[in-house]
Amino acid sequence: MRFDAALAILASLGGVEAFWRMECRGRVGLARLDPLINPGAMSPHAHAIHGSSGFNEKATYEDLANGECTSCGVAEDKSAYWAPNVYFKHANGSYQEVQQVGGMLAYYFLNRDLKDTKKGIKAFPNDFRMIAGDTSRRNYSIAGLSHLLPDPPKSDWGSLGQTKQNALAQRAIGFNCLNYKRDGEPALYRHYLPDKNYLDSNCKDGVRFEISFPSCWNGKDTNSPDHRSHVAYPDEVLNGNCPDGFDVKLPGLFFETIWATNAFIGVPGEFVISNGDVDGFGYHADFISGWDSKFLQSAVDQCTNLSGRISDCPIFSLLDEDTQRKCQMATPPMIASTEKLSGMIGESLPGGATIHRGPGPAMGKPAPAPEPVPEPSPVPAPSNKDLPGGVFKEKPTSAPELNGLAAAPSPSPAPIPSDPPVPAGYELVRTDYVTEGNVVRKVVIIETVQYVMVATETVTVTSTLGADKARRELNNHLHRHRHGSH
Repeated sequence: MRFDAALAILASLGGVEAFWRMECRGRVGLARLDPLINPGAMSPHAHAIHGSSGFNEKATYEDLANGECTSCGVAEDKSAYWAPNVYFKHANGSYQEVQQVGGMLAYYFLNRDLKDTKKGIKAFPNDFRMIAGDTSRRNYSIAGLSHLLPDPPKSDWGSLGQTKQNALAQRAIGFNCLNYKRDGEPALYRHYLPDKNYLDSNCKDGVRFEISFPSCWNGKDTNSPDHRSHVAYPDEVLNGNCPDGFDVKLPGLFFETIWATNAFIGVPGEFVISNGDVDGFGYHADFISGWDSKFLQSAVDQCTNLSGRISDCPIFSLLDEDTQRKCQMATPPMIASTEKLSGMIGESLPGGATIHRGPGPAMGKPAPAPEPVPEPSPVPAPSNKDLPGGVFKEKPTSAPELNGLAAAPSPSPAPIPSDPPVPAGYELVRTDYVTEGNVVRKVVIIETVQYVMVATETVTVTSTLGADKARRELNNHLHRHRHGSH
């Protein structure tokens, strides 16, 4: 493994003043847990979890802060970082886990609000919580643009009407094709996961999944009912101007994880995110801050070395890679079962999640009731000469031994209620679904500049399909990179 300097990244980011890369070389767990979306219950799909060993199905701030260890590189960081796991569906219908390469990196970008750069950066309050992405999304819907085309220049987004939060959230997701023998692709260039033929031909060193979190805050709420309404994106996703009402600038969190898709080159099948998404539109991630807010504020104020290395911040207590990898969370009683999440896992995704290809939103199989728990072909990217965001380059992952594979049919999608009409002067922001018995309520959120309205439509699901088929998962869950290390 080797270390790459990162000064060239800053030039490519345009306005990045400082940052650090939180290396999370260990994975504290792989589990169907999500204390934000499914507190106290099983999550409908599997997550790769990094950070505090105090992570659990309910995960309070105290749980995280009192965790015995962290799988990340700074002892003071007891935060929880998690995102869906990735699987490969073989042609015979069996699923196999795709391996992470080098764990996960969580960037902390210290970009001030360009509307008022004198305000500085505010550390996450204790127990700050938020999500990025929407697990149910299965399309790309920015002003009718094709997801196959590159984004317009960021300087044009405002004039094109592409700075609404719904558009920015879709552009906050990226799938970076890695081939270390070529110039790399810009981060967040491609907002979908290419098909396997493209990956086999072009991504010889895997795929880097990328997601940026909102970094503008309303200044008062550490959480909100949907875990996103208390925060917003600046108008260029990671940098730019914060919208009115979200005038407190937070560190800009940016997750990146390399997946060894190259281990399956030449093997028939397709890659599937654990929530049943094959196109990547529903990629998402979650964060609960386990930092002490006063310590984090000191880090925000002092850890401004342009290298981005955590070793260049004198107040951090560093943990070596071996220590990070040894950190594991306790297994909650509800998931101490025979369900396989690693290796060859069987004929279905964890939790029975089903593949939904869109363009309508996914309405997946709900998670089972928990056991009682004691209370206490794409357009190629332009080449560039910027260094990558990752720190280390690990040895290539060898292809697995595979035998006798045949095609399997895809499941039929569940019925989706039609949209109520959107009044003139309003814009569709997002849709939510609430299932009650065999009734699916579709909530369509539309907005003007000043007001938010909610329209609903009720659809009764026929008994031949069953209510389970109509349930969805219960929530709408930069720099440039080039070839190099993670």
